[in-house]
Amino acid sequence: MPHSLKQRRWLCIVVFFPLPTLLFAQAPKPDTTNPYKKIVTPRAVSSNGFFTVHHTDDRWWLEIPDSILGRECLVVGRIAQAATGARDGTFGYAGDEITEHTIAFTKGPNNKLFLRTLSYTEDAKDSSADGLYRAVLNSNVQPIAAAFDIKAISPDSNAAVIDITDFVAGDNDILFFDGGHKKTLSLNNLLPDRSYIENIRAFPSNIEFHTTKTYLKVIPPPAGQGIPEPATYELSSSILLLPKTPMPPRYYDDRVGYFATEYTDFDANPQGVEQTAMAVRWKLEPKDQSAYLRGELSEPVKPIVYYIDPTTPKKWVSFLIEGVEDWNVAFEQAGFKSTVIAKEAPTGDSTWDIDDAAHSAIVYKPSSIANASGPNVHDPRSGEIIETHINWYHNVMELLHNWYLIQAGATDPKARNQHFDDSLMGQLIRFVVSHEVGHTLGLRHNFGASSTVPVDSLRSNGWLTKNGHTPSIMDYARFNYVAQPEDHIVETNLFPRIGAYDKWAIEWGYRWFPQTMSQASTEQKSTFREAREEERIRMNNWVIEKTNGHKELWFGTETDPNDPRCQSEDLGDDAIKAGTYGIANLQRILPQLAAWTREPAKDNASLKDMYGALLNQFAEYMGHAAKNIGGIMTDPKTSDQPGPVTRFVPRSTQREAMSFLQTQLFMTPTWLMETSIFSRTGASQPTSILSVQTYILSQLLKRSTFQNLLLFEAKDPTQAYTLDEFLSGLETGIWSELSIHGRVDLYRRNLQKAYITKLIALMSPTEAQPNQPPAQILPATSDALSICRAHARALAAKIKAALPMTRDKETRWHLEDCRQRLEELLDTQHCGLPAK
Repeated sequence: MPHSLKQRRWLCIVVFFPLPTLLFAQAPKPDTTNPYKKIVTPRAVSSNGFFTVHHTDDRWWLEIPDSILGRECLVVGRIAQAATGARDGTFGYAGDEITEHTIAFTKGPNNKLFLRTLSYTEDAKDSSADGLYRAVLNSNVQPIAAAFDIKAISPDSNAAVIDITDFVAGDNDILFFDGGHKKTLSLNNLLPDRSYIENIRAFPSNIEFHTTKTYLKVIPPPAGQGIPEPATYELSSSILLLPKTPMPPRYYDDRVGYFATEYTDFDANPQGVEQTAMAVRWKLEPKDQSAYLRGELSEPVKPIVYYIDPTTPKKWVSFLIEGVEDWNVAFEQAGFKSTVIAKEAPTGDSTWDIDDAAHSAIVYKPSSIANASGPNVHDPRSGEIIETHINWYHNVMELLHNWYLIQAGATDPKARNQHFDDSLMGQLIRFVVSHEVGHTLGLRHNFGASSTVPVDSLRSNGWLTKNGHTPSIMDYARFNYVAQPEDHIVETNLFPRIGAYDKWAIEWGYRWFPQTMSQASTEQKSTFREAREEERIRMNNWVIEKTNGHKELWFGTETDPNDPRCQSEDLGDDAIKAGTYGIANLQRILPQLAAWTREPAKDNASLKDMYGALLNQFAEYMGHAAKNIGGIMTDPKTSDQPGPVTRFVPRSTQREAMSFLQTQLFMTPTWLMETSIFSRTGASQPTSILSVQTYILSQLLKRSTFQNLLLFEAKDPTQAYTLDEFLSGLETGIWSELSIHGRVDLYRRNLQKAYITKLIALMSPTEAQPNQPPAQILPATSDALSICRAHARALAAKIKAALPMTRDKETRWHLEDCRQRLEELLDTQHCGLPAK
């Protein structure tokens, strides 16, 4: 999904160490408190859980057992009902998370109970490691976020009673909006007279707070008028008791794409420090361990259950359930059955709440946002996922419709309509939910998965039925746009589905290994460090064994800007060939768009939108090819694995990409000028085409491309696609009229101006281009600046030489303007040309 679907940073910075024992002061003397019955009166309404909640008149009390003091708890706050109109983009809807903290209650002096926020950024787990464990503890005192007077002691003297009313009724970023989210929604002061506690309930492993909060909202100009107005939210906050013993971790491996939680480890390296990362995943253990070890499938002790929001339109519920439970085939490879379950939320049960952080849910958002997301909440000490709320916005259906019509309209007759039938739309929703469920299982995007598939295999029903069009549903490989009409590809082979990589990734994260540190106590090991190293070696050997010779199991990160294999919205192992097939289908679709989008008694807005979607798809194909130029491919490896980690894209491939761009884009793509569309929508043909050309020039003419080409030349001068060759090839195609003294039409004039504008921006100092990010200006110490100036000087000379033989006056005006722009820059840069 669009980074719509981009959920949160892939690496959360956290830290792990137990609370120092100095936090556990002696309990205050009972005679300094009120009698228990004076606080918890006969009129009190009580709710029992790991804390006991009492409500008397207008006061709320928490009875906190001594056994819970010091125990880590996770606080998660969410919007239960959003303020009318008070949203920002994709945020501000019911179900959105607004705060998350790890806390603990501890006793302090003077009859106080403290609420401390816990940080997990540094750790020394090995208490035998030369005093590091104690040193880390002594160097980190967890902040006190709130202090409460102990009002009473329980009759058995084993629990303290505090008044939580003012803390919950007021405003704080522990339970409610944190500062960042307040800023996003322009929320200022709380209005106490319009805020109140609705309910506080206790459960065995969580406490639920339901409140109504009214804030003063001020949106400053130019977005707003700067006029204060109230914004009222219903909020749901949960305190979840984390496991007393954290789940044994599975250490992050960058050859398998999982989200991770990281800490600075002081005892992993006896002569330094290391960053240690743990994969984020659910805790799964087989119910029948003997059967599991015999190779038989076992149900997990605790399955992963997703509840469907009761406000979801009923016709989509079955597809959501299928999208969740599609993942069971992957868990079977890890040895588990009936692992992932989707249920409709119970109705008529006053004790059940979809906003309860003890439940995972798929939350429907009646929004015009075309998006979906799959975040999770996890234990920062171990990476154990506690719960998730998948968000799917109603208007994601518009995005799915547009993608499918443009990518599959040439091959699937059901796509040739402005409104899909419920069966087709249901399958599209199923695919989206399945992708987001993958995120909530801990999986990151695998943008490299599709690059392992031979392009021509995407035209074979037999191959597709067996393998799917990409090995991972976690790729942004939407639909099979490579398939041609004559291939007669069936609908199921146009859709993404759980693939070979997904099954392997789930097996890596969830296979149960009872004899290793991942599942067993480390008490049998001489030190924690030895146990961890044994685990890492075993897992490393397993990864090498499983993936060797299986390119479909390769993970290509979504964060690599240089690797052309790791792109979104692409298919196949050859961007040029795949793009050529894709363009052939776009050329079939474009003349039909008016007919396919026509609706009685409606205007042509849908036609305009779909033309924009087609133009964006064309731009994707151009971008896929362009990323090969200056591309560097990276294959993460441990020192045990042979071969290089980084490789440059071969010169032949880069030259092919340049030829493709010249032919398909810089030579004006006249097939995009569909007269019937422009006459009906009023859209600008020159602007539409130039927008794609400018987008690709921005990708090509940037600092990182130049630097990568110079690196290639430095490594292998005889085989490199050099920066000089790149600029010469680009110039030859874009300025071809100079050599034949031909007329330059409007489309080419626009392109040529865009080219010199980008070139000038690269060479301009920050002062001359105040809006140009400094990171995109070529450094004065780089050969790239010298080469770029030389090409600009040569181009200015070619334009000057062509002017006397140019008869078309508009062409002459254009060339004079371009020459003057270049020479003014070169004169400023002291390149020896006279100013004009």
